[in-house]
Amino acid sequence: MCNKFVGSWKLISSENFDDYMKELGVGLATRKLGNLARPKTIISMKGDEVTVRTESTFKNTQITFKLGQEFQETTADGRKTKTVVTLEKGALVQVQKWNGKESTIRRKLIDGRMVVVSTNLIKTKTTFKGPK
Repeated sequence: MCNKFVGSWKLISSENFDDYMKELGVGLATRKLGNLARPKTIISMKGDEVTVRTESTFKNTQITFKLGQEFQETTADGRKTKTVVTLEKGALVQVQKWNGKESTIRRKLIDGRMVVVSTNLIKTKTTFKGPK
């Protein structure tokens, strides 16, 4: 089921990302750079392992995981989280927990685009075109 996410996805729009980063505690300088970035997300699979790589002029990140298994993630803004990714109703759902806080990143395919909704106390929506 994750196979439909495999490919290269390019950011085409973003809503409320600055407020989302601010709620996470990201500093002003990093937020400004993050808002300027137009990342590409590359999703690949090897056996039962999924890799999500995000590339931008600001920073590159990569996570590799098995669905339903908790792993340690270092986020682009430097948070160390315990993360679990599951497949729910056709969406890849990534739940990050750290210091008593939680953030959810839901990737869903809609009309050939990957729509990513990230939620903590603030909700943001980003849309990617692809895959290539």
